[in-house]
Amino acid sequence: MINHPTSRAEPGADRESGFTLLEVLVVIVIIGLLVGFVAPAVLHQLGGARVSIAKQSIQRLGSVLDMYKLDVGSYPSTSDGLVALIDKPDDATNWNGPYLQSQSGILDPWNHAYVYRFPSNRAGHDYDLCSLGPNANANDTATEDMICNP
Repeated sequence: MINHPTSRAEPGADRESGFTLLEVLVVIVIIGLLVGFVAPAVLHQLGGARVSIAKQSIQRLGSVLDMYKLDVGSYPSTSDGLVALIDKPDDATNWNGPYLQSQSGILDPWNHAYVYRFPSNRAGHDYDLCSLGPNANANDTATEDMICNP
């Protein structure tokens, strides 16, 4: 009988098909190394994206606060806060809101409320609008990680 490539293998040949335990372990180690190198880079990019989103959101909220000031005559008080952009404060005349559609507009990318103060504690600013950043501590509103309006 002539062996052709399409002929059936011998019955004992099935034991040699598949992967050995060593081959499987090598593949698992390679995948683990790839994850170990790639995951930190991806997480770093994600953190940078959130900071960028926070800066853009602060600029957008600044524009909304300017519209509020044009309508009402002044920025919302610290006690009214950014909620004044959604719900009309009792003392606001000529309020043409809501200026934001929902409470999610006043949360930073880390799901913390923005810190708002009017008048500002910083020289040359009408108001302070800041995110506490990725390491937010609600009790500490003067961290170096804060991202504030320019």
